[in-house]
Amino acid sequence: MAQRFPIDPDDPRAPVQEQWDSMTEEQRAQVVASLPADVPFELFMPEGDAHRLAKQRTLGALGAFFDKIGRKVYLSSELGVYYPGEPRFAPDVLAVIDVEPHPRDKWVVSHEGKGLDLVIEVHVSGEWKKDFEANRKRYGRLGIPEYFLFDRTKDRLFGWRLPESTARVYEPIVPQLGRYTSSVLGLELGIEGEHLRFYFGTAPLPEAEELVARLESMVGDLVQSRERDKEERERAEQERDAALRRVAELEAELAKRRGG
Repeated sequence: MAQRFPIDPDDPRAPVQEQWDSMTEEQRAQVVASLPADVPFELFMPEGDAHRLAKQRTLGALGAFFDKIGRKVYLSSELGVYYPGEPRFAPDVLAVIDVEPHPRDKWVVSHEGKGLDLVIEVHVSGEWKKDFEANRKRYGRLGIPEYFLFDRTKDRLFGWRLPESTARVYEPIVPQLGRYTSSVLGLELGIEGEHLRFYFGTAPLPEAEELVARLESMVGDLVQSRERDKEERERAEQERDAALRRVAELEAELAKRRGG
């Protein structure tokens, strides 16, 4: 069957919703397969370790938290996102709540049946207005409920939220004691040193390095405990053997006296 919706390789876009609704399942599958999964350089500009580590820490902390509480949340970074009829974009970090978190190579809103719930951008260099103004306006217009911007250059955090599901213009999230509440995640965000941290109540979510260190400490404690148990068993065996020898000596001495 001929493809009903050709993809422009220079500006790949998903069909507008009306076109999508008129397609057969086979045509939709063909469109999804044809949309590029790779992220071009202009959408994903490598910006060094500060940029990379901020995204990794965010994904690690959130992923471990939602796994622990058993909630299905899809998290990704620099994933090509296709809203109906819109230019694709690739956020630093994205979250979609209550969907299967299986691996994907792109997010096609019409195919998934849901748009993004939250975007986090990490600004470390380049044009400030792109993250602060252009992305804020675009994400609001697309109906993404929350957008957070971590300005790594000055260790500042900004947050915006749509006041209602039909709104398309963000309102700023007012921090309380330096923390920004995310209604989407059910967590608070704040800056700790040079890090973006997430808090559940008053407790910060541990990052991957902290979880590894905690695990290593637990393994070390277990090894020490086993070594202590082994030493105690050996000492108990030595004391038992000494007691048996003493009993044998006493019995031999008693037998000798009786024979004498």
